[in-house]
Amino acid sequence: MLSRHLQRDVRIAGPAFSLHLLGGIRLQAARLEVAAPSWSKAAHTLLAQELSVEMRYVDLWRARGGQRLRIHSLKARELNAELERLADGRASWSRAQAVAPPPPSFGQLRVHQGQLHVRDEMHDLDLQVSGFTVDVKRNSASLRADISGRYRSFPVKAEMQALGVLPWEAGGTDNANSALTVKGSVGRASMTFAGRFMPAGAGAPMLDGVTGRFSLSGPSLAAVGEPMGVTLPTTAAFRTEGLVAKEGRIWRVVVNQASIGASQLNGAFSYDSAPAVPMLAGRLGGRRLAMVDLGPALGVIPVPAQRKAATGGKVLPTRAFDLTSLRTMDANVLIDINEVDLNARLLEPLKPLRAHLVLKGGVLSLNDVDARLADGRLLGRLMLDGRASVALWTTELRWSAVRLERWIHQARTTAAPPWISGSLEGSATLRGQGRSTAEILGSLAGRMHTELRGGTVSHLAIEAAGLDIAQGLGVWIKGDDALPVTCAVAEVVATGGVLRPRLAVIDTRDSVVWLDGSLSLASETLDMRAIVAPKDFSPLALRTPLRVRGTLAQPVVSLQKDALVRKLGVTALLALLNPVAALIPLIDPGNTDAARRGANDCRNLHLKLTSIRSPTH
Repeated sequence: MLSRHLQRDVRIAGPAFSLHLLGGIRLQAARLEVAAPSWSKAAHTLLAQELSVEMRYVDLWRARGGQRLRIHSLKARELNAELERLADGRASWSRAQAVAPPPPSFGQLRVHQGQLHVRDEMHDLDLQVSGFTVDVKRNSASLRADISGRYRSFPVKAEMQALGVLPWEAGGTDNANSALTVKGSVGRASMTFAGRFMPAGAGAPMLDGVTGRFSLSGPSLAAVGEPMGVTLPTTAAFRTEGLVAKEGRIWRVVVNQASIGASQLNGAFSYDSAPAVPMLAGRLGGRRLAMVDLGPALGVIPVPAQRKAATGGKVLPTRAFDLTSLRTMDANVLIDINEVDLNARLLEPLKPLRAHLVLKGGVLSLNDVDARLADGRLLGRLMLDGRASVALWTTELRWSAVRLERWIHQARTTAAPPWISGSLEGSATLRGQGRSTAEILGSLAGRMHTELRGGTVSHLAIEAAGLDIAQGLGVWIKGDDALPVTCAVAEVVATGGVLRPRLAVIDTRDSVVWLDGSLSLASETLDMRAIVAPKDFSPLALRTPLRVRGTLAQPVVSLQKDALVRKLGVTALLALLNPVAALIPLIDPGNTDAARRGANDCRNLHLKLTSIRSPTH
């Protein structure tokens, strides 16, 4: 009769066999074996030793109509089960119908020693549960088990204990004392969980309602998202703890504390797997975020020796973006972090940073960026379009009232003024494309402009830049002072990853300084030159342009040799005639015409930029 009902072979063996059918089914057997379905390669579906089963006819009738099967009582000294479900929904615990019903529930279940193998193609799950014991009686239960296997492509290893109501018994129960503790690992992430099952509707799937405290740790934040298919950034090692609740297909997580390297974050999120593209929403906050902790996500190898070996001495991140992960999930997250360390030793952190992160259809946008920076403000948006095989990156940023002497740390004695000070204003509109940060920067196009208002510059630095030996020596003896900057502007154009200043000039009462040349982010090389036009007389000056050449990893500062050789050659020749005459080439009367042109260029660009920012234009 059981074979016909289950549509598979059922074998009962042993002398201690009894079957009672009056008022229900009561079965006792030394051994009972239920064969696997015809499509399965398993040795059996169920093998029980010293088995006792009680079932009510009303429960069988309801199960025949498609409801969840309830077994009034099942006791066994040993139990070995092979549970399988195929991708088309056929399951070994059901009859030959297209879609399997949920697993059976129990009024009483006792197993002294059990082995359970679960293979579920619908959830890409293959788990071996060994050494488990079960004791269920009238909504009071205990379960202990060791679990190993895989979920998707990730190895699983865990210890589980449930007290009160078992996962498959939670539906329709109002027992607040049902508890679950889990300790183990999934993939590269280690976890602990201590919580309870929440009452769920009748027929609800296993683990439909659960809540509790958790802790997670691993080599990267991405290790958490991998098993669940959630796109999280690759980071430094992390540890986090908080609260988690699952209601149907929606997970809700409150992160009380997350340590990622030196970063300290928190947040609250919800993850809905019901839509065709799962959705992550919530807020991300915290005391501090160090960008070096997100280095791997940005393609950075944080250890200098490793970076040098891996990139051949280049400094721009070359690690390819995981663009596919941007298309597996959508996100809507508000960001509010007290301090963001940009991982630049000389630059002050952002305090605070607020933004709105949106990920939709493979396009990642950081909108409404609002950061405080050295008494000033940084506003704008960034976007990474990952819909194609090559990412498209665009940014629009503007900054105002940034105190340069605070933003850039300038190590000087307490009596000396800053090398440069003032209020920095400007904006940048840039775009690029590539498979890594290095490729995007190597294709950079657009423009940037900035200007310094109410600024000063070190008198000693200006004289040194112009190689004015006499005046520089005088300033060094009497002590450095701050020269007021009449005008300081720069307009830089980027084409094909090469940045060139269309105009970069600093005008002071003493001199005008120009910057020209190029910086290639494609080849990571630079060739820049600083030219000084003095406004005053000096009895001893070389006035030779300074050059910065080489690579971003190893820049080299030098003098422009051709001009220096000419001046020193004339000096050596005159020294043969008269030692005093040798000083004549080093006398500098000043170049007022060049200085005047530089000052006019600076003021004209300043007026142009001011008119662009004016509300009336």
